[in-house]
Amino acid sequence: MSGALTVGLLLLWGSACLWLPSPARGDLVIPGPDGAAEEARRPARSLQKRSTQAVMVEVHSVKVDCAVTSRFAHTVMTSTALNKANVSQEIFFEVELPKTAFITNFSMEIDGQVYVGEVKEKEQAKKQYEKAVSSGQTAGLVKASGRKMEKFSVSVNIAAESNVTFVLTHEELLQRKLGQYEILTRVKPKQLVQEFQIVTNIYEPQGISYVETHSTFLSNELLPLVEKTVTEKKAHIAFSPSLDQQRKCPDCDGTLIDGDFVITYDVNRATSLGDIQIVNGYFVHFFAPPGLPRVPTNVVFVIDRSGSMSGNKMHQTREAMQAILQDLKEDDYFAIVEFNGEINCWKETMTKATKENVTQAVGFVKQLYSRGGTNINDALLRGVNMLLKDKVEKRIPERSIDMILLLTDGMPGPGETDPKKIQENIVSANGGNTTLFSLGFGNDVDYAFLNVLSQGNKGMARRIFEASDAALQLKGFYDEVSSPLLSEVDLRYPDNAVDFLTTNHFSQLFNGSEIVVAGRLVDNNLDNFLVEVVGQGFEENFQVQGQTSALDWDTIYPDEKYIFGGFTERLWAYLTIQQLLEKSKSGSQDEKAKALDMSLKYSFVTPLTSMVVTKPETEDGPDSPLIADKLTEEERQQEERNRGYHYHSAPASPYPAYSGAFPPSYFVDGDPHFIIELPDRDDALCFNINDKPGTIYNLVKDTKSGILVNGQIIGDKQIPPDGKIYTYFWRFGIIHKHLGVRMEVSTKNVLVLQDGNRVRLQWSNTTSLKGDNMDILLTKDRSLTVTLKDSVKFVILLHKVWKNHPYHRDYLGFYTLDTHLLSPSVHGLLGQFYHGIEYEVSSLRPGEVPEKPDATMYVKGQELNVTRGWQRDFRRDVKNGENVPCWFIHNNGTGIIDGDASDYIVSGIFKTV
Repeated sequence: MSGALTVGLLLLWGSACLWLPSPARGDLVIPGPDGAAEEARRPARSLQKRSTQAVMVEVHSVKVDCAVTSRFAHTVMTSTALNKANVSQEIFFEVELPKTAFITNFSMEIDGQVYVGEVKEKEQAKKQYEKAVSSGQTAGLVKASGRKMEKFSVSVNIAAESNVTFVLTHEELLQRKLGQYEILTRVKPKQLVQEFQIVTNIYEPQGISYVETHSTFLSNELLPLVEKTVTEKKAHIAFSPSLDQQRKCPDCDGTLIDGDFVITYDVNRATSLGDIQIVNGYFVHFFAPPGLPRVPTNVVFVIDRSGSMSGNKMHQTREAMQAILQDLKEDDYFAIVEFNGEINCWKETMTKATKENVTQAVGFVKQLYSRGGTNINDALLRGVNMLLKDKVEKRIPERSIDMILLLTDGMPGPGETDPKKIQENIVSANGGNTTLFSLGFGNDVDYAFLNVLSQGNKGMARRIFEASDAALQLKGFYDEVSSPLLSEVDLRYPDNAVDFLTTNHFSQLFNGSEIVVAGRLVDNNLDNFLVEVVGQGFEENFQVQGQTSALDWDTIYPDEKYIFGGFTERLWAYLTIQQLLEKSKSGSQDEKAKALDMSLKYSFVTPLTSMVVTKPETEDGPDSPLIADKLTEEERQQEERNRGYHYHSAPASPYPAYSGAFPPSYFVDGDPHFIIELPDRDDALCFNINDKPGTIYNLVKDTKSGILVNGQIIGDKQIPPDGKIYTYFWRFGIIHKHLGVRMEVSTKNVLVLQDGNRVRLQWSNTTSLKGDNMDILLTKDRSLTVTLKDSVKFVILLHKVWKNHPYHRDYLGFYTLDTHLLSPSVHGLLGQFYHGIEYEVSSLRPGEVPEKPDATMYVKGQELNVTRGWQRDFRRDVKNGENVPCWFIHNNGTGIIDGDASDYIVSGIFKTV
């Protein structure tokens, strides 16, 4: 746009109403003073001094308003930004939603003109999008983001002295998992906000049993700002810190608001019939009766030990299976079928889960190793036949529930390789007797195949992400399904009283979960509504019936102006669409057509529809569309593959390609502080390395690429008054063997050797060198940027102190960019993190310092005590740096680095040992 100034005002926030155990997240980005929103998180941030030109964009407000009524969550996210400059500026809006939520509205209000989204059939929207792309205009798309999220982003040019308000709405039905519902709001403003507010109202006519609130960022100062009011049927939670209350310190611009704001709750369950609510001609029935005994299970664990399961996958599988086996109850029966190209059973019949048998089974799984193919068909048939035979021969109890838990990471083969034929074989052999749960491990598994396979056998599939917490994911899923209370559950209603009923037959009801059925009433004036529920329990059949009447919401909530009184109809529509979409995966076009019609009618963005928003016309051209989509799990999986989400998943090329919008950055600076940025998580990890001055560490070693980077530390001139000995990196040795490059970078000068040539550069001059294999840019007394051909880029910062400083010396900071161009085998203190690291953080608790809470981190199969703190990134401001919030790992990075810090000590600046 002619004369336009594109600015970046970074503001990350978001909200998501969802369920346990995997919290969803929501982020919003509005660009501003320090560069475009993408650049604010991109590692290749400019190393030039900041422009002195004032960039006047004010984020006036950020508000999250979540109303949960009878488990149906309606979330509105609103943000207003004002352009105070005399030139137009670009504002970015980016929000992450739980993948189970449906966007229902998105609008932009610019100087009183409102631009509202319209839900259209996906193919129709796609044509409009392709037309915009072909004409050079921009179009926004939803992309996968992490395990449970979808990211929607949009940008718009705002005229001088104008403002824009973004409003995004999404809805979803909260599912009860492990005995509770969860509402999670992720907030990452990155800066102070004039009006910041999170408000959640929970309306539960069934009665609220408890409400709990916690956060990863609530200090002792912020905790009193959380308002929580709970009555019998309503809860109100609000968090609205003032500008000064958001500050890290009285004179700081940094914000304390950085992390997750979590609300968990459950409802009263006084009757075995459940809770039936009738509003505006639609009803919803919630069924989770209290006090039912657990039904024993007969479970066959079918475990893939093919070659592709080698390494960490097999280790995590063994770890998870040991924990799962030890959680079996003594009245359970179990079996283990492990397979590759061949099938091997621990025992040929089901075994009672006595302590002695469990101990023997744990010993068996400890010996599992991986090699060979993936004969899924024969392995599942062996498990099905074992259950059927033992049932017939009465070796397992009649009043028990049969299930198979399949864990695999690959495509079928050898044996039967046709997915459709395998599905047919298992359904035929099973005959509807056994529930099959399929866990797809990693990013190469055929999830669509596993999903249809499980649905055809009364179960469900779930992806297990190849990460350090994979064992916890496996164990977490088993915890959800290991305590069945009822089987073959039917919820019955009068045929002449209801139509358009959602699924009302369920294979199992598990402890801590909930069954939900919704439908439309034929007679809106129905006074009494007969309901019956039947199922098979532990000792006897379950049967209960009763009558219910429509609720008078005005009586229950007399002082509330309820914002979407037709929630029962929208809940019914949401549930119906979800179930139709699942059925359509088996190839039914009729269900697909119905789901499309309902998505359009209720303005839900589903995998069959898109929301189209027309951007306003600008000086650069006519108006252009922005498109919000909903991804299927298969589309998410493919996108993750395309982005190189898991580099070790055998990419086609020798080195993986990274096409993500925000590649991560890794650096070491200060005393020496190691920082691992993880933009996909909007987070960072950090640790320090302490040793005696003169020690040389290997930072990066990639034998395939021929790259080596070592660094030597130096100490202060003398011990400071506080008695703490500080060390810093003062010299780096860099080798690129294939390009014939060798560099020694110190606080004194830069020595470059290539092809027999020797060049010495001084920090006192600005210099640039360009060659066939390497470019060098030295900015006087500030930074050195080394760009290696078709490879990694290094940035080294020079920190100069007062020449006669009594304690400190000059030192260097080392930053790595474009690390995705290195091979998967890269290692070193920094290099081992170049392809990402998976972890989970929980159990937040007060730390030694009030503003730095402790937590438990699950990483690399270990539990670590970590502390929330921050380190400094000096790329933008060499003198003062910028705070980077991170989880600090203690004791020289023990637990997060491979081995011990001493393992990385080398004997020379260009040595490998």
